[in-house]
Amino acid sequence: MAGWNADTAAGPLGAGTVTLVEGSSFCISLPNGDIRAEHPHGLFVQDARILSGWSLTVDGQPLEPLAAETKEPYRALFVGRVPRSDGYADSPLIVERLREVGAGIQEQVTVRNYSLEPADCVIALRIEADFADLFEVKEARIQRRWEESRQADADALTVRGVWQDVRKGVVVQAPGADISADTVTYRVSVPSHGHWSTVLTVLPSTEGAGSATAFVHSDGEGLSPRDRRRRDWVAKIPVLQMGNRSIERTLRRSYDDLGALRIEDPNHPERVVVAAGAPWFMTLFGRDSLWASVMAMPVDPSLALGTLQTLADRQGTVVDPMTEEEPGKILHEVRLDVSSGLSLGGKSNYYGSVDATPLFLMVLGAVSRWGFAADTIAALLPHADRALEWIMNYGDRDGDGFVEYQRLNDQGLINQGWKDSWDGINFADGTLAEPPIALCEVQAYVYVAYLSRAWLAYDAGDTAFANELADRAARLKKQFNEQFWIPERGYYAIALDGKKRQVDACASNMGHCLLQGLIDEDKAPQVAERLMSPEMFSGWGVRTLASDMGAYNPASYHNGSVWPHDNAIVAAGLLRYGFVAEAQRIATGMMDAAEHSDGRLPELFCGFSREQLATPVPYPTACSPQAWAATAPIQLVTSLMRYDPVVSAGGVWMDPVLPESYGDLHITNAPLGGGRITIDIANSVPSVQGLPEGMAFHRGHRPWMIELVEQAHRRRTEARRQADRPPSG
Repeated sequence: MAGWNADTAAGPLGAGTVTLVEGSSFCISLPNGDIRAEHPHGLFVQDARILSGWSLTVDGQPLEPLAAETKEPYRALFVGRVPRSDGYADSPLIVERLREVGAGIQEQVTVRNYSLEPADCVIALRIEADFADLFEVKEARIQRRWEESRQADADALTVRGVWQDVRKGVVVQAPGADISADTVTYRVSVPSHGHWSTVLTVLPSTEGAGSATAFVHSDGEGLSPRDRRRRDWVAKIPVLQMGNRSIERTLRRSYDDLGALRIEDPNHPERVVVAAGAPWFMTLFGRDSLWASVMAMPVDPSLALGTLQTLADRQGTVVDPMTEEEPGKILHEVRLDVSSGLSLGGKSNYYGSVDATPLFLMVLGAVSRWGFAADTIAALLPHADRALEWIMNYGDRDGDGFVEYQRLNDQGLINQGWKDSWDGINFADGTLAEPPIALCEVQAYVYVAYLSRAWLAYDAGDTAFANELADRAARLKKQFNEQFWIPERGYYAIALDGKKRQVDACASNMGHCLLQGLIDEDKAPQVAERLMSPEMFSGWGVRTLASDMGAYNPASYHNGSVWPHDNAIVAAGLLRYGFVAEAQRIATGMMDAAEHSDGRLPELFCGFSREQLATPVPYPTACSPQAWAATAPIQLVTSLMRYDPVVSAGGVWMDPVLPESYGDLHITNAPLGGGRITIDIANSVPSVQGLPEGMAFHRGHRPWMIELVEQAHRRRTEARRQADRPPSG
C-alpha cells in the first residue's frame, strides 16, 4: 500500500476488528464494539483520533461479543451479551449497538431483557480522547501529551485538548445520562421481555460545541445523510445482474466500498475523488486514486476526472527536497490534519512517487476516450505538459531515456513505485537494489503517457508535437526491450539499478508492461508462461515475487504476497496479448478468494499455495476496504467483457470472453458519453441498447492507444496530402 515503509508499518488491528468508513472518517473497534486505546483503534476524523476509548459495560462487566455485522460500509450492528455475575452461561441480557460513522459517530444502544423478571442495570460508557494523529497511532509512537480539559453538562461531555498552538475538541451527547469527567452512565430498569434504548452522538468540535444535525434523519424515510449519499450514488451507477450470484455479490460489494471511499476536495465540493483505503489511507493518494478511478470508469467516469482535477491543483511547482516536490510532479499523498513533522516530508503534501506523474497522463488519455466536454479536457492539458516536462527533466535525470527514482532526503520513501516497502525491489538472490532505480512498469506508464499526450495533440492539430511524442514512445519501447529483457530466463527484469544492471528478480511488475503494450509480441508468450508458472501463480492469483527468488516470503508485504489490483492489471495485460485462458484463470482465482471474505477483496493476502492451504491467508495489516482492491473485480470483469468506448471515435467495442461459470450478464444504467446504456451478454454474445446518437457498437477489441495514435497520424498525413494537392481543372 502506498505510504508504507519499514519504519512506518502499521501494527495488526487484531482478530475480528470491525472497520467502518465514510469519506475521510473511519472507526476501528473490537468485535464487541469497544474501542481500546492500547490498540490501533479509534474514531478518526480528518486524520486525527478524536475518540481513543469507547468501552461499554453493564453492571461493570464488558460485553461478550456474539456477532458483528457490517450493514453498509459506514454502519454496523454489534450484538453481545452481559456475562452473569455467578459465572453461569445464558445471560438474559443482550446488548445491541447500532453504529453509524459520518462526521463522527452515532450509536444506538439497546438492552434486551429475556428473563421473567425486570433487570436493574447500570450501563456505562467510558470515554477517552487523545487527539493523536493518524501516523502516531498507526506506528504506535504516541509521544505528544495534550493539555486536556473536560466539561460535563446536563446532556453532554466536552473534551478539549491543547498542544502547542493546536486546539481540538470532541463532544459526546448522551441525553438522559449521568455525566462525569470520563463516563456517561445510565441507571435503568429493563422490563421483563422488554428493552431499553438510547442514542449517543460523538462529534469533533474545536469550540467545545457540537451538533447532532449530521445524523438527523430529516427526510421522513428513516435515511441518514450517509444513506441519502449512498442512495444518490446507487442511482448513478450501473445495475448489474449475473448468472453467477457469488460474483454478482462481489461486484456489488465493490460498488458499495467504492461509494464509501469517495471523498470531496474541500476547495471544490463538486469534485469527488477516491481515498486510497481504510484504515490508514483515507485520503487522496496519487498512484492509488489514479489507478482506482481508471479501473472504476465503467461504473462512474467522473471519479477519474475529479481525481485528475484535484491532483492538477496540487501539481508540484518548486524544488523542495523535504517533500520531494518538483515542478510538474504529481503528489504521492495529501494529509488533511497531520501536525507538521509527523507526515512524510513534514507537510500536508508529499511527492515521493515516481509513477504518479506518468499515471496522471495515462488516466487523462483514458478520460478523453469517455466523452467529457472538450473544454474540460483542454483545461487539463497545461498540467499534462508540465507532467511531461517532469518526466523528461526530473524523472530522467541522467538522460538515458528511462525514468528513475532516488529519494531526495533520508526521511522519504526508499522505494517510490507501487512496491514501496523498503525491501520491495531486489535481485534474484535477494540482494537489495541500489538507487537510482528504473522500474519496468514505470517505463510502461511513461510509454503510454507519451502516446496519450500524442493522441490529444493530433486531435488538437498539433502534428509536430504529436509526432515528437510518438517517436519518443517508439524509442522507449525499443530501448526497454533491449535493456530489460533477460533472454536466458524468459522474463523482464523488475528494474535497472543505479549501475544500469538488470535487477533480475522475477516479479509481477512485468504484467503492467503487458497492459500498456510495451512488451514485444515475440516475448509475450514467455512472459505469460512465467506469470502463470507454479512459482508465480498461487492458485488465487499471481504473486508479487516468484517463490524461487531469494527474497520470497509468502507473508511479506511485497515479496511473495498476492495483490488483487496487481492481478487485475496482469489479467488485462494477458488479454491484450491474446492469452485468454490465463486471464480467465486469474479472474476466477480472485473471485474465489473474495468468497472467503464476504465478497470483499482485501488490499492483499499472503502468497501461500492454494494446494497447501484451502483458503486465502489474510495479511495481518491489510487495508479493507481499499480502493484499488475494491475496483479490481470491476476491472477483471470489464477486461473479460473486453468492453471500452472511444466516444470521440463514435464507437463502443466489446468482444466478451467471460468464463462459462460466470453465466449471462445484464447491466442497465451504465454511463457513457453523458447518457445511459444497457449491456447484455448471453451465451457470450454481446448487445448494447440506448447508445447516444452518433455512437456505433463494434464486436472486437477497441483500439489501443498506440492504434489511436497511428490512426490519428494517418488522418493528419492524409489531410495534409489533400491540402497540398493542386486543384483539379
